[in-house]
Amino acid sequence: MVALDHPAPPSTPTGRPAGRPADRPEARMTGRMRLVLVVLLLAQFMLAVDFSILNVALPVIGQGLGFTLGGLQWIATAFALAAAGFTLLFGRVADLVGRRRLFLGGMALLGVSSLAGGLATGPEVLMAARVAQGLATAAVTPAGLSLLTASFPEGPLRAKALGLNGALMSAGFTTGAILGGVLTDLLSWRWAFLVNVPVALAVLLVAPAVLKESRPAVRPRLDVPGAITVTGGLLALVYGLTLAGEHGWTDPTALTALAAGAALLVAFVLVERRAASPLVPVHVLKRRTVVWGNLAGLVAFVTETSLVFLMTLYLQDVLGFSPLAAGLSFGVLGAGTILGGVTASRFIGRFGARAALVSGGLLQALATLALYGLGDDRGSLALLLAATFAGGVGNMLAIVGFMVTATSGIPDGEQGMATGLATMTQQVGITMGTPIMSAVVVTAPVLLDGIGLAVLVNAAIVAVGAVLSGVFLRRT
Repeated sequence: MVALDHPAPPSTPTGRPAGRPADRPEARMTGRMRLVLVVLLLAQFMLAVDFSILNVALPVIGQGLGFTLGGLQWIATAFALAAAGFTLLFGRVADLVGRRRLFLGGMALLGVSSLAGGLATGPEVLMAARVAQGLATAAVTPAGLSLLTASFPEGPLRAKALGLNGALMSAGFTTGAILGGVLTDLLSWRWAFLVNVPVALAVLLVAPAVLKESRPAVRPRLDVPGAITVTGGLLALVYGLTLAGEHGWTDPTALTALAAGAALLVAFVLVERRAASPLVPVHVLKRRTVVWGNLAGLVAFVTETSLVFLMTLYLQDVLGFSPLAAGLSFGVLGAGTILGGVTASRFIGRFGARAALVSGGLLQALATLALYGLGDDRGSLALLLAATFAGGVGNMLAIVGFMVTATSGIPDGEQGMATGLATMTQQVGITMGTPIMSAVVVTAPVLLDGIGLAVLVNAAIVAVGAVLSGVFLRRT
């Protein structure tokens, strides 16, 4: 059986475990490590911003480029499909061609596609740009995370780096909602694309001198059948969830896509059992830390990103806030996630990653449950801000706990695969949350009642995930 944490160190004569900060100095980052961290975090932050930066601008884009009302959602969905569907494949490609090389190639694609989106004069060019942005995200995210885990030794330094990465990633998602409103109101929706270009250029100029190439000593072969089945399965799953969120869970096309996605993912597991060089080795899938760590991460991303959607509905459609005011309200949530990410490494160093998953999940569940008390007047805003702040802290504790858990104890030759799996969990979770909660909201005739029901479902999912993490990741 696989234990989540490292074996307990031997005790000193005073009864205190050896290896505590009182016994030896805490490991510190070198100057080069800090520079590596800045480059990778900047890239990951920008990718997180891209997930939400266009949400507020969609109606304006539709008017400017002639999108139909039904076609607007595909601006976001096209990005999500590419980002979620190809992440695991690119995680393995990073092991094959080199993680730095794929990271730089993905950043270049992101810069070019963002420029094309900002200059688009019709729906076709914009949609192509969004697909390319999604593919760039699918390449850069696992490659960057692999470079990060390879640059920091397993233990306190890696936990700290992953904590900062998680904090900025979640803060980027929140910042995207705010930045999208500011840029659209003050300048133009085109700047929601163009803002990526100078950032991508800066990363491309600095990264080659800072990042060392990283790849396994023995280059594995690409598992083509596995790549086809898992990519096709994820694309069908995300597509089906998107249709279900739009048309309901009885929509025939949505059900067909979900069934096809499930069948392809089952086929992927069967293919991996027989593959000579599997995309995800079966022995990795048998690790409790990998399986339950990724399930806990899926819960964290599904629930928090969908909660942003629910609170956006509440602020704009119930309280009557403008898109910009609603976006600014999520600054409190962003502050909570930053606090959670900054403190997560110390928490994990003292109590372990399992404790972070459980306590973070329970804190998030309680904070989400408190939102059931929201009313139809603006006096509820104080409750919303306090609950989202606390929920952000808990969510980030759980996310960092998931990242540490899902990538610990993995050989260097499989780090690209492990981080690709963790990144796939992140992308699928971000994509799944909104359509699931949207389908819950529409079951009630009154919007506020539907939001309240979805909040209860959200809190229940988080609580169950936290309890299961505590049970199945217990020490052995």
